Formats: sequence, C-alpha cells, structure tokens
Amino acid sequence: MTESISYSHPLKQKKTRNWLASISLPWLVTVVYLVLILLLPVSALISKSLTLGAAEFWRIATSPIALSAYNVTFVTSLAAGLINGLMGTLVAWVLVRYQFPGRKFIDAAVDLPFALPTSVAGLVLATVYSEKGWLGQLFAPFSIKIAFTRVGVFVAMLFISLPFVVRTLQPVLQEMEKEIEEAAWSLGASRSQTFFRVILPPLIPTILTGIALGFSRAVGEYGSVVIVASNIPFKDLIAPVLVFQRLEQYDYAGATVIGTVLLLVSLLALLIINLLQQWGRRYAVR
Repeated sequence: MTESISYSHPLKQKKTRNWLASISLPWLVTVVYLVLILLLPVSALISKSLTLGAAEFWRIATSPIALSAYNVTFVTSLAAGLINGLMGTLVAWVLVRYQFPGRKFIDAAVDLPFALPTSVAGLVLATVYSEKGWLGQLFAPFSIKIAFTRVGVFVAMLFISLPFVVRTLQPVLQEMEKEIEEAAWSLGASRSQTFFRVILPPLIPTILTGIALGFSRAVGEYGSVVIVASNIPFKDLIAPVLVFQRLEQYDYAGATVIGTVLLLVSLLALLIINLLQQWGRRYAVR
C-alpha cells in the first residue's frame, strides 16, 4: 500500500514567507483603507447593476431621458475642458512668465473652485448670471439667458474645471529652460515660431492631461449645476442630477444604472489621463 505524500516546493515556501514578512502595519492600513473607502463602494455599485440583467441594464441606460442627460453632461464637459485647455494655458503662462501687481492674489484665486463648496459656487454663478444678476442683466435685453439654461451648465463646468489645467501646467512651465528660447531667437526664429515649434510641443501632453482632468471633474459635478440650471429633462438636465432625481423617486435601479455609466466613463477618463502622463514623461526624457 502506497501513501501519497504532499509537499510544497521549498522555493515557493520561501517566497511565501518573504512576502508575509514584508507586510508591515502601514502597508496593511493602506490596503484596508483603500478597500473600504474606494474599492468596496465601486464594487458594490457594479455588482448591484449586474443583478439587473443585460437587457434591463441596456433599456435603462439607453432610455431617452438618460441619453439626453449623457449628451448634456459629456458634450458640455468636453467643451468646458477644451476652452479651459486654451484659457488655462494662457493663465498659467501669464502667472509663470510675467511679474505684475496682484499676481500672487490671482495665483491664489485660481484655487478658489477647489476650496469653495460647490453649492456656494452655484449660488454665486446664479447671482451673477441670472436675468437680474450683475452680468445677466446685460444680456437680458437681447433675450439671451445664461442662468437656468445649458449655457449656465457650461459656465459652471468652466468654473470648477479651470484649476486643473492651470495647476497641471504651471510646474512644467517653471521647469522649462529659457536658454532654449534664447537659442531659438539667436538662430533667427520669431517669438511666434519659438512658441509653436519649441515651447508648445513639450507642453501638449500636459495640456491634454489638464483637459482630461477637467473633463472628468466636470462630468461628476452636481452642487453648482443643480443651482445654476433649471434641471429640466431634454433641456439642461445632467446625468448626476438625474441620478439624484431617480433616488428621490425611489427608482434605485435607474440610479444604479446611470451611476454605473458615469463610473465607467470616469474610469476611461482616468485611463486616458494615465496614458497622457506616461506620454509626457517619455517626452521629458527625450
């Protein structure tokens, strides 16, 4: 009668012991914290949506009101990101390359959307751009409404996404060597040629990263938009507000599906951001 002997390879046992020995308290706390705060809620949302079935998920995700909310959310967020890609680059350039009175104040004010509660931001924008507001009353005689329209949504997304481009670009501009520009000038290049052929190419990955960060932030914006928009379906209703409306109506399945779509778009945006950052690092190495 033969006996089967089970044993583990010594090398495998050694690797297991080394891995267990490498576990420290900070590592364990970090993993537990990330699982509880980040991974568990995301997994719960995805698992909840999977219980609906593919047909039901698709029906809710592609309902007319959901498609309209996606259109308002994604198109307006992309437009805000692109505009801030241009204006944020200009702001960062001025703050880095120019010295003028009030520069430090403006530099600090760029971070205001980070510090200001989003509901307060919406209240401020509604006060300024409503028909009786400081700027809104200037457009009222021409029958142009900003607040409580899709334009108001666009303005709110511009406001909350501007710092991402500026703060992403500023360190790169500060590290650029002015000797390269002076060398281009000494070789006969004009200032515009120097900017577009020498300065701008290394900045493109960083600018695109800032645009992607601003887009992902605008997609998830709720507090300011819900105040400055009318939140009417098929007009200016955005997806995050639609999620809240579904919850108010006890339509948890609808809220879960639309929330999952927003989550997938956010994950895709994060993937694009990581790829752009890798591209920027490779460009810097060259």
